[in-house]
Amino acid sequence: MRYVIEHEVPGRLRLTFADHLGASDALALEASLSSWTGVERVRSYPRIRSVAIWYRDALARTALLDRLNELSRVQLDAVRAQAPTALAPAVPSAARSIIRLVGNHLIRRWLLPPALRAVWAGLHYLGFLRAGLTSLMRHRLDVPVLDATAIGISFVKRDPKTAASTMFLLDLGEVLEDATRERSEHELIRSLMTIPQNARRLEDGEEVTVPAQSLRVGDLIVARTGMPVCVDGVVVRGAAMVNQAALTGEPLAVERMAGDDVFAGTAVEEGEIVIRVDAEPASTKLRSIVNLVEASEQLKSEIQTRREHLADRFVPWNFLLAGLVAATTKSLAKTSAALMVDYSCALRLTSSISVLAAMSQSAHEGMAVKGAKHFEAIAAADTIVFDKTGTLTEATPRVARVLALVPDWTEDEVLRTSACLEEHFPHPVARAVVAAAAARGLEHRERHAEVAYIVAHGIASALDGKRIVIGSRHFVMEDEHVEVAPEAEARINGDLEGLSPLYLAQDGKLVGVLGIEDPLKAGVPEAIAALRSQGIGHIIMLTGDNERTAARIAAEAGITEYRADLLPEDKHAYVEALVARGQRVVMVGDGVNDAPALSAADVGIAMGTGTAIAQEVADVTLAAGGLDAIVRLHALSRSLMGRLDRSFTAVMGINSALLAAGIVGIIRPQTSALLHNGTTIALAAESARRL
Repeated sequence: MRYVIEHEVPGRLRLTFADHLGASDALALEASLSSWTGVERVRSYPRIRSVAIWYRDALARTALLDRLNELSRVQLDAVRAQAPTALAPAVPSAARSIIRLVGNHLIRRWLLPPALRAVWAGLHYLGFLRAGLTSLMRHRLDVPVLDATAIGISFVKRDPKTAASTMFLLDLGEVLEDATRERSEHELIRSLMTIPQNARRLEDGEEVTVPAQSLRVGDLIVARTGMPVCVDGVVVRGAAMVNQAALTGEPLAVERMAGDDVFAGTAVEEGEIVIRVDAEPASTKLRSIVNLVEASEQLKSEIQTRREHLADRFVPWNFLLAGLVAATTKSLAKTSAALMVDYSCALRLTSSISVLAAMSQSAHEGMAVKGAKHFEAIAAADTIVFDKTGTLTEATPRVARVLALVPDWTEDEVLRTSACLEEHFPHPVARAVVAAAAARGLEHRERHAEVAYIVAHGIASALDGKRIVIGSRHFVMEDEHVEVAPEAEARINGDLEGLSPLYLAQDGKLVGVLGIEDPLKAGVPEAIAALRSQGIGHIIMLTGDNERTAARIAAEAGITEYRADLLPEDKHAYVEALVARGQRVVMVGDGVNDAPALSAADVGIAMGTGTAIAQEVADVTLAAGGLDAIVRLHALSRSLMGRLDRSFTAVMGINSALLAAGIVGIIRPQTSALLHNGTTIALAAESARRL
């Protein structure tokens, strides 16, 4: 079977198969791979022809790939034929495993003679023994060593019945734990699938915004600077630099031209391309979500990691305790009971299930969080930094005033020329300029030469052999050295009071100014007040806009601290300085120019109405543009941290009580195993509840 390695980290790789992978094929593949030496766990995703494989070491990886290269459909059919009912796709995998496990246990117990049951128990123990010895060879005292020792004591006591019952309970507990985790992961994936995503489809030569899920194979869509590529497809015309870091890990964008493949989950950094859809959007979005869910496993919170390490450190103490029990009681049963209860499984399971529940709940509410550590950082945040345009203000600013500052330029000519330059770029201000020209019926066919977009500064081009620029005051007056007469300055200040000016200059002479109005979003003052009431005392607004406009927006929003006239590097430096001072910083933005600051903060939050680049570097993406989502996310994060604390206390208390009861002889080792696994599942189910 042909495949490619889609993603790999030490100990785990994910393969995508070239051929169709049906549900029964996927189950047969899981069954086959799981039986191979060195393979620890397998999970298939039939809809995207993908399989995730966890392996033991480098030698196991090499052997795994060698065998995969020889694997054929004939072999899969043989696996399916050997256990047709077990591979029936209609039965959920967890239910199938439990039914098979319980059924086999009862059949052996009722039908096999004691001698054969003892032989089976000994053979089954080899798997536990192998796992324990593997850990010891890696110089680890962990749960497999505990299990192997506890079961081995039953054999030493010549009690294979107890050993078999103990192994059955351990197997059942593992199946239930995996089922609980898998259900939480699938719930998260379903939640993320509901987050809306739009595309620009070409219909009769016109661009129309449509839901990405409505696209079909063969449709043409447009992606340009700052926009996402939401499907797998082929470039049919144009050229662009595409950021593929989410799929390949490459930090630099790659050039994509006609004939090149592009993939969902990437983003256009510069340029414009027309893409022919080659795969169903649902499957490509699912692949991106699976990437996110798998990546979240690598982004554990500090509290998760700390407690898991603590749980691992308890294992040697389990052995010490068992040794003391053996020395003082001379009872193998009590010694076995001291080994039957561990803290590691419950702590790992409850922590990961709690995080998956939080990720799922946040996704249901339109907030995609890319890892547990971001919940922890948000809960601990004492500072929130907001971008202005598109974050605190509406994403659809409008042109409120047009000023012509020289006699041979009219207001219509200023607006027409501005729209001619801005029409290539997806920034909200650019769209506002183009819309204002369209409202006046002004044609702005391309008359200029190549356009150069200087991020967060402006646009430079040539018109009738003359250099023409449009952009911020800093760009036009400082970078381009355009002088402004005092009378023009006075007119701009008077007529554009409270508006954001966009300057237009030709050959070093200021010819006009557009006054951009960007109203505050509904609910912003209430959201700012709510964040303060939740304990975030330091709230700042950063903007590249002028001082007067920044002061007006900050006052309306209820923000007392702000910085104006900032470049992207200034925002980045400001956030870096806050982090360096020890503040726990959340940065909220939506544009290409916010990406550096988003990446510098402890947590970067991108508004869903913003650009794909901002969403790519951010740790959290909001589907909607309202700040109330940030209020809910902060409350959810604090609730998650509280749940992790409570589950930690419960795990330590319950398992310590079970250890004590087993040691003093109140309960038998099998009962210890049953109660240990039962309480672990109960705590995991509690952790899966809504926060």
